[in-house]
Amino acid sequence: MTDPRPAPTAPTTPPAPAETLRERLAAAYPAIGALPPALVDEVLATHAVTVTVPAGTPLFDEGAPCQGFPLVLAGEVRVARGSPGGRSIELYRVAPGEVCVASASCLFGQRSMVAHGVAAQPTTLVLLSPAGFDRWAVQPDFRHYVFGVFADRLADLMALTEAVAFQRLDQRLAGALLGHGPVRHATHQQLAEELGTVREIVTRLLKRFERAGWIALGRERIELRDVAALRQIAQGH
Repeated sequence: MTDPRPAPTAPTTPPAPAETLRERLAAAYPAIGALPPALVDEVLATHAVTVTVPAGTPLFDEGAPCQGFPLVLAGEVRVARGSPGGRSIELYRVAPGEVCVASASCLFGQRSMVAHGVAAQPTTLVLLSPAGFDRWAVQPDFRHYVFGVFADRLADLMALTEAVAFQRLDQRLAGALLGHGPVRHATHQQLAEELGTVREIVTRLLKRFERAGWIALGRERIELRDVAALRQIAQGH
């Protein structure tokens, strides 16, 4: 005879609560984690929007008023400065946990944007309104963090200025190919924009590198065949 009583069931673990937006931001930006939680939640509820955009989406334009302060949760933003002739040079990229100093400068100085930004890949970011940024910027931890990033970016931009002024383009191109693993995934146009030159010159130099056996060219990919030779070129030898 079977036992009519129902078989005991194993205890179930309640599902973990979904990670809040504050927790996601604090994981990427420790300075936000140091802010009072109530302040963070209030600003996020009233002075912020979360957006997800595909690669290639313009996010802000040179000469335009700053719409807010972007905090990247996923993806990457390419920040560049253009010229009247249509050429542009990449200044830096903003990944999760990093700060767009062009936006911060615009907000602190109440000036127009000095650069433009485009999503380099599918990107999710939180955009703080100017009022929300001001609420956080009065907090010493957050303000010190932003100014610390300013110092780092300034050093990067000084190095970029030195490279543009004093290095040959083949040195800069070799340097741009290094540091991305055995294959650099980029178009000739993307490399030209990164280096502040035109695609035709980049294509000509890449073909010279290929003839020398240093790289192998493919569709939107450049395979590094002789890293040592490229490193020597990048160092000006």
